[in-house]
Amino acid sequence: MRFDVITLFPELFAPFMQHGINRRAFESGLVDVHLWNPRDFAEGNYRRVDDRPFGGGPGMVMMAEPLWQCLQAVRAARAEPDDTRAPVVLFSPIGEVLNHTAVERWSASQGAVLLCGRYEGIDQRFIDACVDQQISLGDFVLSGGEIAAMALLDAVARLQPGVLSDEGSHQQDSFNPALDGLLDSPHHTRPEVWQGPQGAMPVPDVLLGGHHERIARHRREQSLLVTARQRPDLLARAREHGLLDDADQSFLRAQGLL
Repeated sequence: MRFDVITLFPELFAPFMQHGINRRAFESGLVDVHLWNPRDFAEGNYRRVDDRPFGGGPGMVMMAEPLWQCLQAVRAARAEPDDTRAPVVLFSPIGEVLNHTAVERWSASQGAVLLCGRYEGIDQRFIDACVDQQISLGDFVLSGGEIAAMALLDAVARLQPGVLSDEGSHQQDSFNPALDGLLDSPHHTRPEVWQGPQGAMPVPDVLLGGHHERIARHRREQSLLVTARQRPDLLARAREHGLLDDADQSFLRAQGLL
């Protein structure tokens, strides 16, 4: 799949794609990323890409024309038929909040053109004419869309075959359908007893016994507890869709959570 990123700061993406386990996806071309700077398509000696907003107000607004010229170059490079061309995605606080289901869709798609805004925003006329979808990371505002674009690329990259050392690793991620949309359970590693700030803290005995069914049940119960405490909405949705079996519900009742 191919992602074309329109950004005023393409240099931010190089270290992101060159480090960490997900670099396998970028280096192999499983997730093919191309960076485009709209300043390269601006006119004048100063290559200006922003101007003051009509009607007054603070800050500057990204101009439509440099973005349009940049997008035209992206379209030419992708050489896609009009009826199958990749969508243009703008990262914006007013967009749909990114979740695991959406990431799975993107991970199986042809890719997209990712538009990273800056300053006070982008000329609304360009958004109306060219943007197909808006995505948000949550109810807060970033300085630009680059961090959001990296978050999407990272989430998509780790779902590609061969990227994670253990092919089944992402199946145990929080929100994954394999966990019925619940949060992942806690994890432990060596030493078996950690001398922490609260004294000796041992690993739960069940994880040391080698009994796979008991371990699976323990992890399921811990997943239920974490979800009930941190994201009760996810637990309610799992129950509504009939994803909790009798053992799950008995455990939750015993904990006073049903």
